[in-house]
Amino acid sequence: MQTADGSFDLKRLIRPNILGLTPYRSARDDFKSGLLLDANENSFGSALGDHELNRYPDPRQEKLRSLVATFRNVQPDQVFLGVGSDEPIDLLIRIFCRPGSDRIIITPPTYGMYKVSANINDVGVDEAPLNPDFSIDADNIRSRSGDLQKILFLCSPNNPTANNLDRSRITEIITSFKGIVVVDEAYIDFSSAESMLTELNRFPNLVVLQTMSKSFGLAAIRLGMAFASSGIIDIMNRVKAPYNVNNLTAAAAIEAIKDVGVMKRHIRDIHNERIRLAGELVLITGVQKIFPSDANFLLVRINNAQDVYRRLAGMGIIVRYRGDQIHCDNCLRITVGTPDENSRLISALKEVLE
Repeated sequence: MQTADGSFDLKRLIRPNILGLTPYRSARDDFKSGLLLDANENSFGSALGDHELNRYPDPRQEKLRSLVATFRNVQPDQVFLGVGSDEPIDLLIRIFCRPGSDRIIITPPTYGMYKVSANINDVGVDEAPLNPDFSIDADNIRSRSGDLQKILFLCSPNNPTANNLDRSRITEIITSFKGIVVVDEAYIDFSSAESMLTELNRFPNLVVLQTMSKSFGLAAIRLGMAFASSGIIDIMNRVKAPYNVNNLTAAAAIEAIKDVGVMKRHIRDIHNERIRLAGELVLITGVQKIFPSDANFLLVRINNAQDVYRRLAGMGIIVRYRGDQIHCDNCLRITVGTPDENSRLISALKEVLE
């Protein structure tokens, strides 16, 4: 929300009950070491025999936050850690949107959880679809923006289309939008584009989402990150559950960030396989188009896509049917697999289509 002089006023945008919230203060907010008899933990240890697991985790995960901040070249107070990207999506809607009144804007085709989270929180959803070439329709976004539209969600590289959204249009929209602009960068490490993290200090209404699920290959630990101004991060930490990130998740993430060589090798291998897979698919009869990709998947337009999807599933090869989304008629979303997995997919598609 902007003030009369055009500056950004975070407090005027936050729901009043959230702004005045007295957050729950957990035992580990006060003390993390010593003779800990304050939190009704099991003093005899855990059922797994690991003494450390009987203690509640650090509510702010300071060590992990510091590592993430260094890795992404931001300040620790600009980092929020959550359960995947879905937790910060839900928190942002709860913080900024009044149920039954306020609204969000999404740009379909896009990640489905923005709409689901809004529906769960009784928040309206306005749609400003991407253009047929999957670029941002800035004019449509502006026409749908008003005092009730508190959050705009943009996904870049976008899911399911795999393309980067134009950076200049994103910054133009952030400048003019009265609320919070969330740029979801779950796939940014596969992309040739620069992260919007470099714009955090320039735009106080910008939130950037990232995850450990994709490039790090840690989908099972469910760790997501939100990057924003310290003011937004402070509010998110006040609203979140006290111990939202567990010690097992934190330990795995710390290990992965301390040695990013594995991640970088995986990104290189995925790039190479993405090129090979696209080159093989385009030669198959019935494949109409391979859309450009800056992610670890391809959007493929194919004859009778829904039938092909079902037949592949019957052969034990699972891809994602996306033909029910705008501009994605007869499209499958195909994750780039290992060399062997991609070869199996190619052989199966040839069998189904030729």
